[in-house]
Amino acid sequence: MARKRQADSSIVLPWERRGGVLRRLGLSRARPLLLTLSVILLFVVIGIREQRAAGIRATRASLLVVRQALDRFRADHGGKCPPELTELEKKNYLPKVPADAWGHPFILTCPGRFDAEGYELSSAGPDGEPGGLDRIE
Repeated sequence: MARKRQADSSIVLPWERRGGVLRRLGLSRARPLLLTLSVILLFVVIGIREQRAAGIRATRASLLVVRQALDRFRADHGGKCPPELTELEKKNYLPKVPADAWGHPFILTCPGRFDAEGYELSSAGPDGEPGGLDRIE
């Protein structure tokens, strides 16, 4: 006579079974699609962050070029700042006044807030708000 097998009385949670939650929801065939969409989303997020970082690097490089032109202008004009950045272009200190990576003009404050003898040159940053938290100096 064959012995009857005893039923396993242990508790099994859905995620412990093979397939688990996805199988119960009927999404076991959608697993490759979900994985592909997750990878695409990851690349999009990384791309957006890298694009923003590249814009910041380009803006810092443009700021450096404008600062050098401002320093040459001030050396030639007794330490005075130009009334506007377009003055640097008119007097051939710059071939063209660059804008930041987002197309916003640079902000020149002369005399500077912290240095009465100097100047402050900044970009409004990605959001375009002057004095915002993401400004670039």
